[in-house]
Amino acid sequence: MNILLIGSGGREHALAWKIAQSPHCEKLFIALGNAGTSQHGENIKINPTDFEAIKKFVIENQIEMVVVGPEDPLVEGIHDYFLADKYLKSIPVIGPKKDGAQLEGSKEFAKRFMQKNNIPTAAYQSFTIETLKEGLAYLDNQKTPIVLKADGLAAGKGVIISNDINEAKKEFTEMLAGAKFGKASTKVVIEEFLEGIELSVFVLSDGTNYKILPSAKDYKRIGDCDTGLNTGGMGAVSPVPFADETFLNKVEEQIIKPTIKGLKEEGIDFKGFIFIGLMNVNGNPFVIEYNVRMGDPETEVVIPRIKSDIVDLFIGVASGTLNEKTLEIDPRAAVTIMLVSGGYPGDYKKGFPISGFDKVQNSLVFHAGTTFSEDKKDIITSGGRVIAITSFGKDIKEAVEQSYKNAALIAFSGKYYRKDIGKDLM
Repeated sequence: MNILLIGSGGREHALAWKIAQSPHCEKLFIALGNAGTSQHGENIKINPTDFEAIKKFVIENQIEMVVVGPEDPLVEGIHDYFLADKYLKSIPVIGPKKDGAQLEGSKEFAKRFMQKNNIPTAAYQSFTIETLKEGLAYLDNQKTPIVLKADGLAAGKGVIISNDINEAKKEFTEMLAGAKFGKASTKVVIEEFLEGIELSVFVLSDGTNYKILPSAKDYKRIGDCDTGLNTGGMGAVSPVPFADETFLNKVEEQIIKPTIKGLKEEGIDFKGFIFIGLMNVNGNPFVIEYNVRMGDPETEVVIPRIKSDIVDLFIGVASGTLNEKTLEIDPRAAVTIMLVSGGYPGDYKKGFPISGFDKVQNSLVFHAGTTFSEDKKDIITSGGRVIAITSFGKDIKEAVEQSYKNAALIAFSGKYYRKDIGKDLM
């Protein structure tokens, strides 16, 4: 079949790499893609939220499946758009409809959903500009640290953790009255801070059945030892050693099953990935957030560990027969190191040639922020996060060593990467 993959980051390169291996995939197109995805299919210049242009392309190129990488098209309703169109409605979209995408698109919706379905999560209250004073009074009675979350999508930047109530009140006011995160912070969720270790668990669902994908831990801060500004992710490890069978059983019973059941009871037919951001609090899982797509850079460690045909799994999602499909996981550890542009996550320059790809051995190289130079002779930097290096090992230590060995071989002006990915788990 002809498949269209939507997105352009490291997540999409990992998905393109995996989809292209499937005997079900005749031709793969990626919109917009990057220099790396072009190794596995054809990049096309279509904006992921330009549904009219996507429709035209899908019809002209006889696309038989659409896989959605990022959250924006899902929250904006690409799946609903397909179902409402007589020419597109029979083409499966891997990714939830708008109602299911609210799990990521609205923090308040997600919190209410968890509360209603007795899913363990932090205590919270939500406020708007009309209830600003009540929110400030509420903050006066909270312990620090305290978490402030913009309700809507804020490109991963809408969360503030404050250790000082006066500082929290200032940030809270800026979010609501000063539109600090634009439309995303017209509503703000104030949430209890959970003390523990973060990890992510990924689920693929056809609306009734589900498969639990490998767990992963990512590293958000720019500096070693989790210092400095938050980023989109500086590396990831899978599996997570402390997420043992006992812990994952709790995740399944207390979180995954009630999530799938709760969605069904709300009349939400959820077909796609559910990314569950968790906090391990003294051996018990609490949900920090839901996302309705795979994470990045977690995808770069999770997808390589899936030995099964991913398109066959997607066919199971589309047809409601995921329970009949087999999910086989590679038992080895995988570690991803993210190479980023100098200055990221603040201001950075792009357009620098990247070299050293030919020197890399025994690692996977996934492109995130790359493109081709105008003369097509060079691959150049085009984003903050540039390249993800993923390696396998019999344990985390071996995988870490292999990834760092190859991370040193890729070269571009201003290259930076953390030196401690996975060290806390060894």
